[in-house]
Amino acid sequence: MAKILTKNLNLWYGDFQAIINVNAAFSGNKITAIIGPSGCGKSTLLRIFNRMNDLIEGVRTSGEIIVDQENILDTDADLVVLRKKIGMVFQRPNPFPLSIYENVVFGQRIHNSIRKSELDSLAEESLRSVLLWDELKDKLHKSALSLSLEQKQRLCIARLVAVKPEVLLMDEPCSTLDPQATQRIEELMRELKNNYTIVIVTHNMQQAARISDDTGFMLLGELIEFGKTDDIFTHPSDKRTEDYITGRYG
Repeated sequence: MAKILTKNLNLWYGDFQAIINVNAAFSGNKITAIIGPSGCGKSTLLRIFNRMNDLIEGVRTSGEIIVDQENILDTDADLVVLRKKIGMVFQRPNPFPLSIYENVVFGQRIHNSIRKSELDSLAEESLRSVLLWDELKDKLHKSALSLSLEQKQRLCIARLVAVKPEVLLMDEPCSTLDPQATQRIEELMRELKNNYTIVIVTHNMQQAARISDDTGFMLLGELIEFGKTDDIFTHPSDKRTEDYITGRYG
């Protein structure tokens, strides 16, 4: 069943159309990878899903994005609620200059009145979900900025998980990591999809092939092809997809 459904979705930056008539269904509890050359609209599409493009002057959209039977592009959509439901993990880890503990519980402190004991439980639960608890349980009050790049990325995912989202958007989450750290983050994503819908933008086609259930190929703002990852990589139906996957361009 589709968790996110786009219908005739378009986006313009001023006069430039960055997203052109995208129609796609992103399945719940699956990992969907969006691939394509630089500048094709991958990250723009990802940011539409929690309305982050709204922060850019001159942006306008048309069409629909249906999440749980509601069009999130409606003018009366509650963006605070939307961004709790659909959270973003960025290319470069961005922990706050606070302790590890305060990073994890930050969102709940902002949104809710919650007891210290509940925050403690939340911190442990969230860090366990990203396989950091055993490493950091005795360092919770140290600065998050002292962590390794991989630990910072896991911490940012834990911070997101703590506000109980339903969808995780990941924009090149492994691009700054070494191969071993990348492997561990990929293993984490496979675990997380049991509880979350994950949409990932990646330049790394091997990564898309390894971890995703579905893949979409974008080119010049258009979604050229969308389907099961195995089909996209072994029997693409569009020659442009085949050319990109086989390295003929891009």
